[in-house]
Amino acid sequence: MAILIVDDIPVNLMLLEEMLQQEGYSDIYCVRSGQEALDMLATTEEAKAEEKRIDLILMDVMMPGMDGIETCQRIKAQDGLRDIPVIMVTVRDDDEALAQAFAMGATDYIIKPVKEIELLARVRAALKLKRETDRRKAREQELVALTRQLDTMNRRLMQMVPRDSLTEVGNRRYFDEIFVREWNRARREAIPLSLLMVDLDDFKKINETQGRDKGDECLRKVADALSCVLKRAGDTLVRYGGEEFAAILPNTPHGGALVVAHEFMGQMAALAIGYAGAQTGEALTASIGLASIEPCRGSDMQSLIIAAEGALYLAKGEGGNRIKVALDCL
Repeated sequence: MAILIVDDIPVNLMLLEEMLQQEGYSDIYCVRSGQEALDMLATTEEAKAEEKRIDLILMDVMMPGMDGIETCQRIKAQDGLRDIPVIMVTVRDDDEALAQAFAMGATDYIIKPVKEIELLARVRAALKLKRETDRRKAREQELVALTRQLDTMNRRLMQMVPRDSLTEVGNRRYFDEIFVREWNRARREAIPLSLLMVDLDDFKKINETQGRDKGDECLRKVADALSCVLKRAGDTLVRYGGEEFAAILPNTPHGGALVVAHEFMGQMAALAIGYAGAQTGEALTASIGLASIEPCRGSDMQSLIIAAEGALYLAKGEGGNRIKVALDCL
């Protein structure tokens, strides 16, 4: 690891360099002013050369012109340099300057005259800190890169999902793919599977009184609202057809599915989509058919769809704006 020594007195530079070389540190650079240090650091940072990267700075506090404190401050002000540990070399009675140096970002200090044992111990500690800092930053960069890759993959996967062009949720073909997959998983793992069929009541009134564009806007709002209710990654909402939506709820028993159905109804009420010319308080509502099953060998996955559609038919037949539950899906 590379060490930069900054001192305006040549004999001090030679002494520190010799101590470090005897310990086996060979990559050592010496400069005689704060400005020279900044120039060298700027060159190595610009080149991004691994073999010239500085890992530790030993810097005298008292130097003519730009002293060690100001130099340290300027180093720590640069993004590419602020992680380099700076050990200040100072006289014992220079407490005030030392306090200022720590305030500017110095890592440690050594008292003059420098003792070899103390110097080497503090250098080892500072270089260990630098290695740990470098590893942490490398891991953070890896995580950032991985996160970007995952985001890219997710966007690609989202583009691959068969989507309804109007509502941006999955379409009927996507429903068929997901339903088969979740049915097989539920049967294999002996876990429940629930299905909700959601149909907008008297939706044709929207198109007839306000036009198809308003109807399309309404469908988009409903899809967004229903999507907000499905909080688990495995839950799936699709536009089943026309003004009908379906929600596949893996590993969800009857009770959990009923909670989701009531949340759906709450979202519909919150939308408060009114009909043109309707009386105050008359708003678009939805009917929901709910069916749950724990698939077993020999059971037919169409039975769950038929049960949910049958429950939806009953809900519509009783006036809509209600939830009906299929009691037997087998």
